[in-house]
Amino acid sequence: MAHARPIDPVLVVVPTYNERENLPLILDRLHRALPEVHALVVDDGSPDGTGELADKIAAGDSRVHVLHRTEKAGLGAAYVAGFRWGLERDYLTIVEMDADGSHAPEDLPRMLAALEEADLVLGSRYVPGGSLVNWPKHREVLSRMANLYSRLALGVRIKDVTAGFRAYRREVLEKLPLEEIASRGYCFQIDLAWRTVRTGFEVAEVPITFTEREIGQSKMSGAIIREALVRVGIWGARHRYEQVRSLLRR
Repeated sequence: MAHARPIDPVLVVVPTYNERENLPLILDRLHRALPEVHALVVDDGSPDGTGELADKIAAGDSRVHVLHRTEKAGLGAAYVAGFRWGLERDYLTIVEMDADGSHAPEDLPRMLAALEEADLVLGSRYVPGGSLVNWPKHREVLSRMANLYSRLALGVRIKDVTAGFRAYRREVLEKLPLEEIASRGYCFQIDLAWRTVRTGFEVAEVPITFTEREIGQSKMSGAIIREALVRVGIWGARHRYEQVRSLLRR
């Protein structure tokens, strides 16, 4: 277990697709909460001009950087691109955060404090102190079921394994085979958390307040849900098979 290792400098990766109205609001909140952190906006060719706006913000603020991608290839691919960008530089901590305001930057200082004694910190909705604000009941039920399904299938104890607000030490991302990560939607979050646990890193959960977006539309879709169900089921079956083989070899 890690003890009080340095975490600075910190990079917050913010994927965007049609988040022109939300982006300046979330960046302002981020820098009010943590003035020293840097943000990398990873824009997947937003037709609403989010990428161009990000460039304008970055031109006037050295803490903001922009990575343009030419197609909407999914959340997972955007984060992997952002991770690689951060790993090519001297950041010791890389954070995942949504642009839509659902993740409160005001919670990030507590997450980073927890990272001093962990390798991955999840901003959790489902540990004591975590909460949901204005989230539709069917989305909450779906989320809780996805987490229960993942815990049972994979044998992990993480309460909010689908959490998208998280902070990694660079050592974790350097160790994980990012080139193998094919998951696109929130299944990506399950994938990386599980790989982190299996690699032997320390994972901690910090309670956060998750707030439903007020501007724009959710990117959740049936295809994303189906991907998670199928992939987690396959991973779980392989995991159980490996456990059985290990027992039989004894």
